[in-house]
Amino acid sequence: MKKIFLTLSIFSLVTSCSDDFVDIKQEGVTVGTDFFQTENDAMRATNAIYSFLRSWENTGFPAQNILGVTGDDVVKGSNPGDASFINDFDQFKYNLSTDGVNGYWIGQWQAVNRTNQVITKVPSIEMDATLRNRLVAEAKMLRAYFYFNLVRVYGGVPIFDGLQTNYNIPRNSASEVYKFIVKDLIEASSVLPQTYSAADLGRVTQGAALGLLSKVYLYMKDYQKAYDTSNLVIGMGYSLDPDFNHLFRPAGEFGSESVFEVNCGCSAEFGGSQYAEVQGVRNQYGWGFFTPSPALESAFEPGDIRKELTILRNGETTIEGDLIAKGDPQSVDTYNQKVYVPSSLNNSACGYGSIQNLRILRFADILLINAEAANELGNTAVAITNVNKVRNRASLPNTTASTQGTLRPAIWQERRVELAMEMDRFLDLVRTGQAVTFLGPLGFTAGKNELFPIPLNAINDSNNILTQNPGY
Repeated sequence: MKKIFLTLSIFSLVTSCSDDFVDIKQEGVTVGTDFFQTENDAMRATNAIYSFLRSWENTGFPAQNILGVTGDDVVKGSNPGDASFINDFDQFKYNLSTDGVNGYWIGQWQAVNRTNQVITKVPSIEMDATLRNRLVAEAKMLRAYFYFNLVRVYGGVPIFDGLQTNYNIPRNSASEVYKFIVKDLIEASSVLPQTYSAADLGRVTQGAALGLLSKVYLYMKDYQKAYDTSNLVIGMGYSLDPDFNHLFRPAGEFGSESVFEVNCGCSAEFGGSQYAEVQGVRNQYGWGFFTPSPALESAFEPGDIRKELTILRNGETTIEGDLIAKGDPQSVDTYNQKVYVPSSLNNSACGYGSIQNLRILRFADILLINAEAANELGNTAVAITNVNKVRNRASLPNTTASTQGTLRPAIWQERRVELAMEMDRFLDLVRTGQAVTFLGPLGFTAGKNELFPIPLNAINDSNNILTQNPGY
């Protein structure tokens, strides 16, 4: 399957500013004042946004520290002495000076700045109008995604709609940020195509914009709009991959269940993603971090095929014929099978697993969004139908929940096991008010740990215009 490879040269285009948290200058590169002149420039600038999706900040330690190990489905992994600082996230001991908190913050703002370059500069380029409008729509969709990350992790943040002359502005409210995200996604969805040719797989689609919008509405607790929007996505031809194992192997990339998927393919010029390598079996396929927790192990019902297709065990032989044999005797014994790339398919030119895509939004998630929204609206029958589609794919019988009150936790439980280790669990626990119940024993403090601290560096760079979150 042909994949797009995303140029990183756009780093040279970014305007300079004095605020580190939105500055994406690259050392040794001169800002190109004559860029954004041609159609090729517009494409390169847009591709540079996509390059961030596969970056270390969005798939490696920064993302996994913030969104992975803070959930009760993931633990640090590796061996006890390696990267012990990750335990600060697992135990909610991080603070405003913790590197991982700052790294995720900086990365998301770098990406926002790239989107604003395209949204501001590309409309004035003389080029094919259809392509020009599409590229701006892609940038708006991606800007919405990055802001969705920011608002869920840090709460209200400054809204930068286009390039700025002053980046030292106060935080907007979370409500204002959500409205900004919704506006971007609605505008993008009206322009983006439903599909692309094979050469452009990985570019965001109308389905991706609407799918993300339905999830945004769910977080906003606007259940009617979450229901209506997810119904639009359901009507667009997506379907569950009947084989849960195939879904996460390279052969399942951009399949029927793919709504928003990051192309992480290896290229000789730009390398690949470390998403799978960071989590791969210790000293066999990777570093062995961010591994299944005992709590996740016990969360699956008997007969749920997802358990053994999510948890990769030392000593087992995979369906693809690989004997799993960790190379570090002090390492943990279980790993994330969703990122496993069979040895026969591994491209060693870019390190282990660099062909493993990041699935940001799957159709199973859409069905569960629709089910949750339907249930909150009192349409329990529809909710049950969609929950059962996900359960039946996992070889489980229909849910026994039959009322709104019993179905609500059943849907949340289904999200837990279906989306395990996909960086959704912590955010779901906060969103649904379950964080204290599940994470309290790990150190989660109500009224504080729902959000992460605004990094000290960012507050200092803003001349103290940025205010801190409660508890930090």
